[in-house]
Amino acid sequence: MKRELKKDIIDSLTVQINESKHLYITDISELDAATTHELRKACFEKQVKLIQVKNTLLRIALEQAEEDYSELAGVLKTSSSLMISEVGNAPAKIIKELRKSNKKPLLKAAFVENSMYVGDDQLNVLCNIKSKEELIGDIITLLQSPMRNVISALESERNTDVEVEETASEVE
Repeated sequence: MKRELKKDIIDSLTVQINESKHLYITDISELDAATTHELRKACFEKQVKLIQVKNTLLRIALEQAEEDYSELAGVLKTSSSLMISEVGNAPAKIIKELRKSNKKPLLKAAFVENSMYVGDDQLNVLCNIKSKEELIGDIITLLQSPMRNVISALESERNTDVEVEETASEVE
């Protein structure tokens, strides 16, 4: 690979890393064609960008990035691929789903919600992280519950008032 091509790849990776909110470094080596197709299809459906990278080029791109990714440098051994997503837990859920029937992909490290997660043992933690949209949905649900109770109580009180008035008019 020529020096100019390497520079273009590094620049492209650096831009993608800077623009991404969440990134995962995984090992997808040794996946057969069918499993690789399944992984790429799942990534496409969940809007996760999957990039197979050379460790040396990724290391340089991470060094040039705006964030401090120095903790991730230690995992850049063996084969690496980069998963970039707008939703923090989407890549983790994809990996977990594929791991039900395969040994890989392995999670090497992740940068999610401004935190570093290193090691495959962090996969469940990453799966349980809620996205901003999920948190907003939970908050709305929590806020709606008391409002429903108040509305229900008011409606039942109104019905009780009507019944009392009807009973009073029947007595007269």
